[in-house]
Amino acid sequence: MESSSFLTVNDQPISINQAVKYLQANGKLAQFIGDILRQYVIEQEIQTRDDIQISPAATEQTIIDFRLKNQLTDPQNFQEWLKKNATDYATFYESIAFGFKLEKLKVLITETKLPEYFIERKIFLDRVIVSRIVVDNQELAEELQTQIDEGGSFEQLAKEYSLAEDRIVNGMMGPVSRGTMPDKLRAAVDVASPGQLVGPIEIEGRYGLFRVEQFLPASLEDVQLKQVLQNELFEKWLVEKIQKLTVKLQMS
Repeated sequence: MESSSFLTVNDQPISINQAVKYLQANGKLAQFIGDILRQYVIEQEIQTRDDIQISPAATEQTIIDFRLKNQLTDPQNFQEWLKKNATDYATFYESIAFGFKLEKLKVLITETKLPEYFIERKIFLDRVIVSRIVVDNQELAEELQTQIDEGGSFEQLAKEYSLAEDRIVNGMMGPVSRGTMPDKLRAAVDVASPGQLVGPIEIEGRYGLFRVEQFLPASLEDVQLKQVLQNELFEKWLVEKIQKLTVKLQMS
């Protein structure tokens, strides 16, 4: 028996079976099912918790702010916007409320794990602003080091001799993650002071002189970084939950 109509296009019904076949054909069925499972796990978790209470006033204020920002204060304009976006006020309200619940759930799931996770990731989150001069032989690198120690301009020498593309900006590499640095470079940088020259250090057949400009240590006081780590932890939790589900695709 053919499954029930899922969509109607030009008065022709598209069954759920056909919709699934379309998704299979363009390679998006797994993503589609994944999105469903993701929402299922989240909503199940929210429903089973008593510690996720959302203030109706906060939801309503968010809607008011949205309407003000998007010039939808006129009721007629707002109704037209809802219709254009294939929704109604009740559904829109629930989507806003769900957003609050989701953020609350993220905090509850990750708050006890966040400090340890931050420590695990810190080597990659800490950054150092470094400038460099890269040449292809050790003798030249040592000669440039001597010139800099005697008062030569690091910036000028970088422009003249460096083989790296950043020579056009005086060798400035910008912020570099400590975790992505070669081990011997990171070891030398970690014990250096801002303004100090490090090297020559041999890396992949070339020799580099590095000047430490500034250390940028990561901190959980950084609200944006904290949010990123929370999202990463929450996604890990979601994947673990989904992997434990028993999922069967049933088609006629």
